[in-house]
Amino acid sequence: MQKKKNCTKNYHTDTRLITTGRPTEDHGCFVNPPVIHASTVLFESTDHLYGGKAKYYYGRRGTPTTNALCEALTDLEGAAGTVLTPSGLAACSLALLSACKCGDHVLITDSAYEPTRNFATQVLTPMGVEVEYYDPRIGGEINTLFRPNTSAVFTESPGSQTFEMQDIPAIVAAAHARDILVLLDNTWATPLFFDSMGHGIDITIQAGTKYIVGHSDVMLGTISANERAWPRLLEVHGAMGYHVGPDDVYLALRGLRTMSVRLKQHQESAMALAKWLQARPEVDRVLYPALESDPGYEIWKRDFSGACGLLGFVLRDCSQKQAFAFIDALELFGLGYSWGGFESLVTHVDPRGYRTATTWTEPGQLLRLHIGLEDADDLKADLEKGFAALV
Repeated sequence: MQKKKNCTKNYHTDTRLITTGRPTEDHGCFVNPPVIHASTVLFESTDHLYGGKAKYYYGRRGTPTTNALCEALTDLEGAAGTVLTPSGLAACSLALLSACKCGDHVLITDSAYEPTRNFATQVLTPMGVEVEYYDPRIGGEINTLFRPNTSAVFTESPGSQTFEMQDIPAIVAAAHARDILVLLDNTWATPLFFDSMGHGIDITIQAGTKYIVGHSDVMLGTISANERAWPRLLEVHGAMGYHVGPDDVYLALRGLRTMSVRLKQHQESAMALAKWLQARPEVDRVLYPALESDPGYEIWKRDFSGACGLLGFVLRDCSQKQAFAFIDALELFGLGYSWGGFESLVTHVDPRGYRTATTWTEPGQLLRLHIGLEDADDLKADLEKGFAALV
């Protein structure tokens, strides 16, 4: 974990990604920080250890490797500090734990990542936290759901399965008027496409497994907090004993350097595929906030500077059996969980199984695509095979 340091905000984003998180005092003239495998740290004297003069105390509480990544993310997020967790779900869970206690009331968007909902059901509720789900499009009217014991609002914009955009500034204004923390799972946009701290978010979360790492080979979560939320987040992180191995941190740092280049390509190809899908007679609707036809487009245009490679589309007049035949006919699109890597992926989604505050009313079958770094024309040709299998 690392407090704010070496701010690079005067540089453009591409330059910031290259220059941030490279503390030369820890590794001299090397471009990349060393991969330090460490548990025990030795001290020169009792005064060095017990007098608070050491920079590092124990491997779990930070090394030059982990601090380089935390420093980079703290800088990019404009945060007070950042901690790392072993997965994106662990980041969502830890962030929520730091924002509530027994007896509190927490509001979670109905479009949230399903494992986040499972954590709320299996952990928060049994420990005495009142969990309530809300319509992601509620905006400033979320104040009608506040109770005297509401401590946090959890947002995800857009939702990673159904892609509703949330009016984050309106939610933040309503929550902060009542001294309520606002959390955001910002994995879809990353800080490159949505400035969460600049929009008033208190705690911002990324599944670093996705676009930070970018190569489908590391599990990682990141949590960055503002000055208000940082002390408690750091305290809970330390108490929970979370730590990420140095090799995974190194790979995340390497991925971070190319994240902007990769996201630009993901966005270009995703937009091309989204427009192509929109014109298909077999498709009822494309779910991609960067499309002008999307219900969340105006919010996306106002608040975001880009869109990633994750989108959805609803097949018209299609059974689940036909949707599965569509998936099984694909060759370039792999069938698997996660997203954000270099490869394209497809999954079948049924929001009816978990929604509680809203109802998913689309009559067709919903498929989610992650558009990878393959050639867009090849991906279109692959999807053609899927459409041919619907007959």
